[in-house]
Amino acid sequence: MTINGYGIWAIYRFEMARALRTVWQSLVTPVITTALYFVVFGSAIGSRMTEIDGVPYGAFIVPGLIMLSLFTQSIFNASFGIYFPKFTGTIYEILSAPVSPLEIVAAYVGAAATKSAILGLIILATATLFVPLHILHPVWMLAFLVLISVTFSLFGFIIGIWADGFEQLQMIPMLVVTPLTFLGGSFYSIDMLPPVWRTVTLFNPVVYLISGFRWAFFGTSDVGVVISMSATLGFFFTCLAVVGWMFKTGYRLKS
Repeated sequence: MTINGYGIWAIYRFEMARALRTVWQSLVTPVITTALYFVVFGSAIGSRMTEIDGVPYGAFIVPGLIMLSLFTQSIFNASFGIYFPKFTGTIYEILSAPVSPLEIVAAYVGAAATKSAILGLIILATATLFVPLHILHPVWMLAFLVLISVTFSLFGFIIGIWADGFEQLQMIPMLVVTPLTFLGGSFYSIDMLPPVWRTVTLFNPVVYLISGFRWAFFGTSDVGVVISMSATLGFFFTCLAVVGWMFKTGYRLKS
């Protein structure tokens, strides 16, 4: 099987160029939002809650803040990237071009994941201006960062194909992903919850992603790192299977 590298690069470059045209929305706004989170949570709440699992509260919330931005930006970038050709009708030109479905997915998801990963690193750099950070497992941190960026970009790609309008593009991130992130231990340890609610929280898949990412920073987590990585990989392959089914059946691509 021959891979059309020129086709992948053309789509990838176009998507990355679009991010540069909207650099304020893509990069600056999330960084300002992160700074405000540190002012509110790090200063106001952190002054009353000094440490969690031996980690200063200001540093403890950094992985959760990065994940919150990573989830929303990955979904937004990938969903808008594939929805806009559907909206303008140029999706038919893409489908009839000499690029396979795998190459289309690689280009759009790759571009969205690249933008999200860069944003995550920028937020990490911003965080170091507010709190001292020491990453215990930097290789694992980068592995989780890239894997979660790709996984949620795939999820966003699914939403972009499924959506019939711009309202539906925002519905899943706003009504599902963001609440699950806040309830998934972004700003607290789920061990602080009563036993019943801790058990309920374990059904939230976001818990495992945030927990694994936080382990890479501090060596402590709410659930085992093997379980976290397995859950992340499971979500990744599930999204990959759904995307494959969409292209195979032409679901909302050819109608």
